[in-house]
Amino acid sequence: MTSPMQIKILTPETVVFEGEVVSMILPGKSGEFHVMNQHAPIVSTLNAGKIRLYIAPNTIDKNHLKNLNREDESLYSFSVSGGVLEFNNNKGILLCE
Repeated sequence: MTSPMQIKILTPETVVFEGEVVSMILPGKSGEFHVMNQHAPIVSTLNAGKIRLYIAPNTIDKNHLKNLNREDESLYSFSVSGGVLEFNNNKGILLCE
């Protein structure tokens, strides 16, 4: 079994989210793209749009979700005006505006 993805979303003001996710959909320059478990290493700029995080219900820590909008039982989102993603070895960091 592979380990879940560890994701951290940062803005200049705060840590928006830090925790495990199943997958995420991000607003890229050429359209939305999906990052899943064991994704190849990637560095990408982000356009304005929504970051969507799919989080396994049994791993949800309510304190980590206070800055996110709940869209579904396991889907949470955060709107950004731009940013950068670095993802490698199932760990990702998103620096967002």
